[in-house]
Amino acid sequence: MLLGSLPELAAAKCLTQNTAVCELLTDRLTSLYRALPQSIDPLDIETVEGINWGLDSYSVKEDASAFPGKRALISFLSWFDYCDQLIKEAHRMTATTMARSMRERFLVNVLEPQLMQTSEIGILTATSLLHRIVRQVTSEALLEEIVFFLLGEQREPETLSTIQSFPLRHRLIEHCNHISDEISIMTLRLFEHLLQKPNEHILYNLILRNLEERNYTEYKPPCPEDKDVVENGQIPGAVDLEEDPIFTDISPDSTLSKEWMSASPPITPDHQRTDGKTEVHKIVNSFLCLVPDEAKSSYQVEGTGYDTYLRDAHRQFRDYCAICLRWDWPGTAKPIEKCNLEAPFFEGHFLKVLFDRMGRILDQPYDVNLQVTSVLSKLSLFPHPHTHEFLLDPYVNLAPGCRSLFSVIVRVVGDLMVRIQRIPDFTLKLLLVRKRLLGLEPDGPIVDHMTLLEGVIVLEEFCKELAAIAFVKYHSSTTP
Repeated sequence: MLLGSLPELAAAKCLTQNTAVCELLTDRLTSLYRALPQSIDPLDIETVEGINWGLDSYSVKEDASAFPGKRALISFLSWFDYCDQLIKEAHRMTATTMARSMRERFLVNVLEPQLMQTSEIGILTATSLLHRIVRQVTSEALLEEIVFFLLGEQREPETLSTIQSFPLRHRLIEHCNHISDEISIMTLRLFEHLLQKPNEHILYNLILRNLEERNYTEYKPPCPEDKDVVENGQIPGAVDLEEDPIFTDISPDSTLSKEWMSASPPITPDHQRTDGKTEVHKIVNSFLCLVPDEAKSSYQVEGTGYDTYLRDAHRQFRDYCAICLRWDWPGTAKPIEKCNLEAPFFEGHFLKVLFDRMGRILDQPYDVNLQVTSVLSKLSLFPHPHTHEFLLDPYVNLAPGCRSLFSVIVRVVGDLMVRIQRIPDFTLKLLLVRKRLLGLEPDGPIVDHMTLLEGVIVLEEFCKELAAIAFVKYHSSTTP
């Protein structure tokens, strides 16, 4: 640690070029990894404590929470932590060389084959270990090498024909849609934690490079009549949700609650044209009114209002802004006249899988739905104008064949309204399932259509969460 952190360039060169320190560190990590059991419970990997640099003796006899391979797991994670801290403290040249050695000799040679295998138990254990490593890493140089190892260094827009050009990235994204729910959930959690790491390439590679030209929008030049339309409170080219067949039976009571409206800025007819933002109350209402009244159950259970989502969104958005501060992102979207709208739009492999899974929310297990919506809400928190427009603006004028998060949810709601008609006592069953999920009702006989009912509950909560995020982001942009 001391030798690695010497400030002289000569010392760094000597250490990296004239000694085998990089190989020794990485080979020890490899041998500790190979000593792990073939299968470890993901929960044990996630929760194991006692990471140290060999200063404490470990006694299996004294450990009440021991599991097979615990000693080996602690040894591996402790050595990884030591290498990470060493790279963090080292001279820049030493850090870069050590991190590259970790990538080449451990990540590529040892971990990649484990992630690419076909055994479900093997994939789950390897992904759980990778998830733990991603959570644990703190050094900038090692994080960058892990990111390039997982995602590649490509920054040009994806096309359907190029998504397999970096096999590990392709395989991991496909694992978010794996036949095994456990693998899907663990891989989604891996991406969720990856997105919270302070590295600009992560979001750019997964999402932003495909939204750069805003070619998911269809540009309609403003005409004189549009001024009257805007002044009447409607956005040019937007669909009025109240006239949409899906939303015809929404009651006025289901709109924005009083405390939200009182905090909302005064309506300004020209607001849309001055800074390109649709009125926040319309956006928030659009999300809150998506789920029809007969499919809502939160209003019948105490403590399931918006307040918690508002507080969480405020805290999380502040954290994301702190991470993204030095990435020099634009404050406003790229002007539409400078965008290449003719280029064919592809949302990218990652969003494609997330949107596909979101579209199946009524037919997927509850835990999978929670994880899918969690990743999507994290993406919508990023303070980039293009992700904001694509994920949080219901009024964006989509080009033919394109979908946004809002349009995906609209399709789900359309499907839901048809299916509700076929389920007797739907509202009563929905309320019972919600109370069971909250622990307010003891588990009893199995309720018919349980997956659908749980999906509806996740959908309602997700729409409230998106509304809260849109609200918080709007206010942060208008508050000096």
